[in-house]
Amino acid sequence: MADAPDAIDAVVDAIASTAPEIRSGLAGRRAYDDGANPSGDRQLEADVYADRLLEERLLGIDSIAGYASEERDSVVAPDAAGGAADGDRHYVAVDPLDGSSNLKSNNTMGTLFGVYDEPLPAGGSALVASGFVLYGPITTMALAREGTVTKSVIDEGTRRVVDPDLTLPEEPTVYGFGGRVPRWRANFSAYVSEVESELKLRYGGAMIGDVNQVLTYGGIFGYPGLRERPEGKLRLCFEGHPIAHIVETAGGASSNGEQSLLSLTPDRLHERTPLFVGNESYVDRLEAALG
Repeated sequence: MADAPDAIDAVVDAIASTAPEIRSGLAGRRAYDDGANPSGDRQLEADVYADRLLEERLLGIDSIAGYASEERDSVVAPDAAGGAADGDRHYVAVDPLDGSSNLKSNNTMGTLFGVYDEPLPAGGSALVASGFVLYGPITTMALAREGTVTKSVIDEGTRRVVDPDLTLPEEPTVYGFGGRVPRWRANFSAYVSEVESELKLRYGGAMIGDVNQVLTYGGIFGYPGLRERPEGKLRLCFEGHPIAHIVETAGGASSNGEQSLLSLTPDRLHERTPLFVGNESYVDRLEAALG
């Protein structure tokens, strides 16, 4: 299905206009909620708040036929009275508050999204747009669509483009890898030993913040499969596909350790994957080390 510009604009504008509300609501929602998300992670009140806001705003768009969130078991459809026409159907997968565990320490977090033109769970080839909002000292959005990544500042819910064609720097500078070091596999540990002699460590515990460092300075970020969790930690639909789409569109590469994340199609909505993104030379070396 071809990209429908008006539909994508509506999704991006809705997320941008909601971002200030999500950000302003963080301070009073730092406590844990009673429940857990489908992956078993404890939910902060802020996770639930961001999810509910985004569900309401995104399902209010006529072209959206389904809303999927890391905080929910299944895809939510719009009310029968509304919804998308058969010829213009899109599905949005969202991580409403990536890095929410950073809220207690007041560190970086954000909102991550992917827009698909096939029902979820779908393959990476079904992505027509992806992006993230970063709640740092300022609020910014990186958006990948139609072969270009743009970076904008969000001010009072309005986007102002500050970089119309964001690309990874050719000279990589930073790296960051998740998971406890003793639980890394030996071949991955050997790769990291090489990388740490070449690049500067930058790891903040929120994937969006760490990937933004790579987009800004070049390098590699990853969360590997661990000894007791070979499938990795991050979810393909909500994190793997959108981040891979952004980085690859910006001239970089992505991998699950063997192939591009965009070549993968999950069997389950909350399926996990090892994730690596960054400059192509470092991702190629990573695949060689793990192979």
